[in-house]
Amino acid sequence: MRKIPVLFENDFCMVLDKPSGLPVQGGKGVKTSLDSILSKEFDPRPLLVHRLDRDTSGLILVAKTKEAAAALSALLGSGGQLMKQYLGVCAGGFREADGVIRLDLDVRGKEKEAETFYRLVKTAACELPDSAFSCSLLELELGTGRMHQLRRHLALIGHPLLGDDKYGDFPLNKRLKTAFALKNLLLHASRLAIPPTPPLFPEGLNVSSPLPGYFTDFLDRIKKKRE
Repeated sequence: MRKIPVLFENDFCMVLDKPSGLPVQGGKGVKTSLDSILSKEFDPRPLLVHRLDRDTSGLILVAKTKEAAAALSALLGSGGQLMKQYLGVCAGGFREADGVIRLDLDVRGKEKEAETFYRLVKTAACELPDSAFSCSLLELELGTGRMHQLRRHLALIGHPLLGDDKYGDFPLNKRLKTAFALKNLLLHASRLAIPPTPPLFPEGLNVSSPLPGYFTDFLDRIKKKRE
């Protein structure tokens, strides 16, 4: 059974650091999930407050009681009281240093408004064996919480996340796997922040998660390839 790092804990909740490849909930073909691990490691089992994709790594918030879960869920829907920040590497370069993506997304057959904020951290360029290649490291923040929103939004504007096997640039991912051993989706939930909110967080919450090794390894390989 996997041990999930606990980066923050109080009487109401915990912030966990989920590895890439671990589903949050069970389902068809899923033998182990974050939910099943929590049910074995804790009594009573902590309750999920929000979700991360199977292939997205990083911070996830769980509640210790039903009452705490309800209060935390209210923060999620109260005009940005709970800030969730991600780091992602996408294909191509950006002209603007920051911006917002507002594109409706299909949710169960209905078009729903969706909003993603981004800030360019850096752009890198190097040569693949058969072509030139550039990618951008972005800070991403959700304005809304649609399923796979970050992955879908970036793909729709022509900058798919690297390693995305659902919405990504599949030929590019294949070349990157050969050239840089890229096997994972490069999307990481890096920071959770909540302003002072008694009694849950009298002094607020600000938790960060370091990039996983495969993420930093890819960035290092890109850098060495340019030098």
